[in-house]
Amino acid sequence: MHKELVDELLAASNAPGTALAHAALVIARIEYPRLDPAPYLERLDAMGEAARLSIDRHVDDSGDSSRLSAIAGLNRYLFEDERLVGNRERYEDPRNSCLNEVLNRRTGIPITLSVVYIEVARRAGLQIEGVNFPGHFLVRLPEDMGETQGCVIIDPFHGGALLSERDCRRLLQKHVGAEVAFSRSLLAPATRTEIIVRMLLNLKRTYVHMRSFRQARDVTELLLAMTPSALSELRDRGLLAYHLNDMTSALRDLQTYLKLTSMGEMDKEAREEHQQIWERVKTLRRRIAGLN
Repeated sequence: MHKELVDELLAASNAPGTALAHAALVIARIEYPRLDPAPYLERLDAMGEAARLSIDRHVDDSGDSSRLSAIAGLNRYLFEDERLVGNRERYEDPRNSCLNEVLNRRTGIPITLSVVYIEVARRAGLQIEGVNFPGHFLVRLPEDMGETQGCVIIDPFHGGALLSERDCRRLLQKHVGAEVAFSRSLLAPATRTEIIVRMLLNLKRTYVHMRSFRQARDVTELLLAMTPSALSELRDRGLLAYHLNDMTSALRDLQTYLKLTSMGEMDKEAREEHQQIWERVKTLRRRIAGLN
């Protein structure tokens, strides 16, 4: 992992204002190392202007100047004119997690389509927030004391559908089951860091599933840069190094993980995992000793 990529992602995540699209394009450079973000940021600017015109036309045609009318105009542009669509057939394709490919192919997964939605809306003059909903990323139109509908939940993966609380409960049951109880706190706005981390976790999961361990380790490097205290990412970086036969790096990370996790109380599952990692560490020590 080049330090330049880590530094660029941190700069985008900490920049004043909104730099979400830039951060998403930095992440895409794991799959496309020579990617130039500039043309895609310019495309989003053009899309934002076209969306603004679509919103204005819809408001004029309907005679309704409410924020819901503006959302209808935005949805018409994104899902009818631009034909953005959720990629149900090839959900695990890593291109679905790369903003450049989502813009090129007009398809993606919930979080990348949500990033497009947020960024185009912002350029069109609408404030849209991300929602870190379990199993299925969403967006929301924040509450406005001047209107009665309050917070509006939107699903960009399903054509900008407006979701009721009952819809959200069903969505949670579908993707998570009974593991998480529904609470309105699940519909709280996500921070930029939370959105970036969610994108990285999705991409890492895809690479691990594909056994693309080198790229998965690169994603883990970015996750650790964003969340240095995430011990699970330290563990995963060590395990990925193990699969890549990078024994020195694997031993360093796994020993550090064991040391840090042993400082607190562990339940049965954690103790079993601890023992499995310890067995890996012993194997690594033997291998390294055999090379010396």
